[in-house]
Amino acid sequence: MSESATKRRRLDNRSPSPVYKLDDEENDDYVPYVPVAQRRQQKLAALSSHLTSDKHRARSHESPAVEENEDDAEVRRRDKERKERTLLMEAQEVHRKQAVEDAQKTELEKEQEEDAKILAAIASRKKLASDLELAKGIQYSEPLKTSWRAPRYILSRTEENHAKLREKFHIIVEGSDVPPPIAHFADMKIPDCLLKFMKSKGISTPTPIQLQGLPVAFSGRDMIGIAFTGSGKTLAFCLPLIMMAAEEEKKLPFTRGEGPVGVILCPSRELANQTYENVLAWTTALAQGGYPQVNTLLCMGGINMSEQSHVFQKGIHIVVATPGRLKEMLEKKKFTFDFCKYFCMDEADRMIDLGFEDEVRHIMSFFKAQRQTLLFSATMPKKIQDFAQQSLIKPILVNVGRAGAANLDVLQVVEYVKQEAKMVYLLECLQKTPPPVIIFSDNKNEVDDIQEYLLLKGVEAVAIHGSKTQEERQYAIKAFKTGAKDVMVASGVASKGLDFNDIQHVIIFTMPKEIEDYVHQIGRTGRSGKTGIATTFVNMNTAEQTLLDLKYLLMEAGQKVPPFLISVEDPRAAQGGSLTGCPVCGGLGHGISQCPKLEDNQRRQLASQRGDAMGGNY
Repeated sequence: MSESATKRRRLDNRSPSPVYKLDDEENDDYVPYVPVAQRRQQKLAALSSHLTSDKHRARSHESPAVEENEDDAEVRRRDKERKERTLLMEAQEVHRKQAVEDAQKTELEKEQEEDAKILAAIASRKKLASDLELAKGIQYSEPLKTSWRAPRYILSRTEENHAKLREKFHIIVEGSDVPPPIAHFADMKIPDCLLKFMKSKGISTPTPIQLQGLPVAFSGRDMIGIAFTGSGKTLAFCLPLIMMAAEEEKKLPFTRGEGPVGVILCPSRELANQTYENVLAWTTALAQGGYPQVNTLLCMGGINMSEQSHVFQKGIHIVVATPGRLKEMLEKKKFTFDFCKYFCMDEADRMIDLGFEDEVRHIMSFFKAQRQTLLFSATMPKKIQDFAQQSLIKPILVNVGRAGAANLDVLQVVEYVKQEAKMVYLLECLQKTPPPVIIFSDNKNEVDDIQEYLLLKGVEAVAIHGSKTQEERQYAIKAFKTGAKDVMVASGVASKGLDFNDIQHVIIFTMPKEIEDYVHQIGRTGRSGKTGIATTFVNMNTAEQTLLDLKYLLMEAGQKVPPFLISVEDPRAAQGGSLTGCPVCGGLGHGISQCPKLEDNQRRQLASQRGDAMGGNY
């Protein structure tokens, strides 16, 4: 086929040319012209929309709840934002109201609220009991029974007669079924040999704490005994244990490995040694009167326990101990508390406050049965009383005077002496009375400095503090008691319960921060009904709060208050309201939130925790 014929056939087969009409209104199929660029954009938009709808359908097909969950999450997020905004506004409103209320409260009210919080925290401590009893929930409902009974004619007296006798000696008792007070040792059914021995030592009639405390202890009742220093508390808790031990020995003699019947726990070695010597003297007198021999073990640090091997050979009736060594002996099973039924803590408040609480709890865990528990001290603050009430079984509180009050037989003299003049003035004060004299300072270095100064001035003086060896401490006490030395310079270690005969004068070179320590220190004189003088140095270094405690203590005891102490004002008085003493230390010049004793305990606990965290070496 020729090329011209082919071109002609292509033209014939070509589509006919479109026919355009100029009248748009009559043409409904008219499509306006769209530029190429715009058409491309429209196609891209349609394609994108198609892909999105496909994804949405696929997601709905696979999990219809996803979209709903995302919607719900969005709703919750918005609700949360609205709530957070609302809570923030509410918190701001609460803060504004609190600020208004705080502004309306007095400083005294704020302090009282803070005190209540601290007391609640203290009260949350678990009671003193053995681990076995706490774990099994063992609770004793009735006190121990003993064979002792008061004479019939005393029991026949009316409660009114008993109340008059207690009032005469300013004895306050709390508790149920309180045994009657007894005014004579003979009526307490004490053996004649002991009565004669006590009379030879000048003990002929019971002191107030003995008058009521001995019948309570003889009856087997748990007891909290509070009385000023030098009032005869040691006899009140030792004599019942001695009689109980003698009775047990008479029933069935003890052999090696048996015992003890009871334990007396003391906070310091000096006090433990003094109590041990008293018990030894009384048990010896009892044995000489024909009664069974009662064996007593002294268990404290600084001594060789093998020297008392003869006591272990015969069986132990009584243990007088300090917490650390007693805990060690129990852990080594040198003896057990399987049949121990008498537990006494002397200076009980100090036992707990000096950081011994954990050791005391550990010691309690060795008891296997119910025991009679007695707590004695001159200063027993409300906090310790409440704590003890939880740990004892139907306890009886015997209180002679206010807990923490000073001995009224001591003349308290407070003098303002500048720090640099104290050493020189000390020599003048020593001229007030003949020796022996005790000088107290809480600073160990100051104790040594005072002793050295006095020795240079020709004064026969010894010193005692916690950093000295046991031999040095025992020598100092023996030399001072026998009169070989005229003056003893001591830290607080000698202020707790130690009994020195015929001390007429106590000088407090540095006023302690805690008023309790002051009460114990001045209590080394004016003992057993005798009078004494306590001279205290204060100056600008003495904390104002301590001065305020001292001021109130002098006022309570009817002592002369020097002008510079009168000028110390109590900030609580300006705020109005009643002024109450601190329940932790018994100080009358501050509340619990400002208590130096509580602050010291917290610092000690933090140091202990830090030491434990560092492995005990720091």
